[in-house]
Amino acid sequence: MRLFLFGILFSLSFYGVSQEKQYTNAVDVNYFHGNIALHNNDILHLIKGHPEGVILGWNKQTYGFKAWEQRYNYPDYGFSLVYQNLKNPELGNVISAYAHYNFYFLNRHLMLRIGQGLAHTNHPYDKVKNYRNIAFGSHVMSSTFVMLNYKSKPFFKGFGLQGGLALIHYSNANVKAPNASVNSITLNLGVTYDLDADLKPNYQYTLAADDRKFTEPVKYNLVFRSGINESDVVGSGQYAFYIFSGYADKRINRKSALQLGADVFFSNFLKELIYYRSVAYPEENVTGNEDYKRVGVFAGHELFVNRYSVLTQLGYYVYYPYDFEGRTYFRIGLKRYFGDKWFGAITLKSHGAKAECVEFGIGVRL
Repeated sequence: MRLFLFGILFSLSFYGVSQEKQYTNAVDVNYFHGNIALHNNDILHLIKGHPEGVILGWNKQTYGFKAWEQRYNYPDYGFSLVYQNLKNPELGNVISAYAHYNFYFLNRHLMLRIGQGLAHTNHPYDKVKNYRNIAFGSHVMSSTFVMLNYKSKPFFKGFGLQGGLALIHYSNANVKAPNASVNSITLNLGVTYDLDADLKPNYQYTLAADDRKFTEPVKYNLVFRSGINESDVVGSGQYAFYIFSGYADKRINRKSALQLGADVFFSNFLKELIYYRSVAYPEENVTGNEDYKRVGVFAGHELFVNRYSVLTQLGYYVYYPYDFEGRTYFRIGLKRYFGDKWFGAITLKSHGAKAECVEFGIGVRL
């Protein structure tokens, strides 16, 4: 599922720290309560109560002993566990685990946590036992959560308080239908505790005055992506897809690069959908011989954070023989670099708010 590999790779970066104290650890416990957002009228019957739950966080605090930590204002990174009761027996309860970053603003009082990971629901769709749950088509899903909190300084033996807003999203990205997904908008209040309150090193300020100046020649990227997905027709079957991408990127500073390239899509679920529509809906004039392949061009942006980067792309199909969700598509996800050239990627491809697939990719930047 989306970003599972990222979570594994992320954890590896916690090892290999030198004996000099360069990091400290902190934990937090947060209670949240809120509402399920009505992003799709099809899930209106599933919104019955106010979901609530608990967010547990473990954070490794940075102090700028690496240059990227200073460039991002000394962020934290770590893991979160979330338990959520969706207050609806058809939706059930969800437990999820994430790798996250915390970014700080306003003299480190405002914290933005961004987490990606996996979720497990105890009550997914079942055509006999739970046919009303069109939000979750599988036990295992991908999940994103964002937390924006005001955070106090520790005021008693390492203890502090924080509170604010949290957004939690669950979706299996059409790996299996149905997949209407759920977004929870919540308020949260929590307690923080510094495990190493007496061992904090000083923040480092060692970047050169001209650190923002950075040049790099245009790089060329080749990427192969694959995975499985299913159309919105429940029971139509899961099929593999294959995507070949090539693009050029240009670093405009140490943090960002702009991209321009093209994708070729071989989506076998679309081949099955074309056949199904030709048989089941003859009034649509689908012959069944339409080409399932698509070609798109895209522009994008890459945000570099240590060995990871956040990828966003906007594309348009220039070869589009069968109409499926419109000619515009989006891609967002994460990359992890192994050395200077090779990288792995987990990305979500969607048409607006409607996900098509989760893509697992490997590529080279030349």
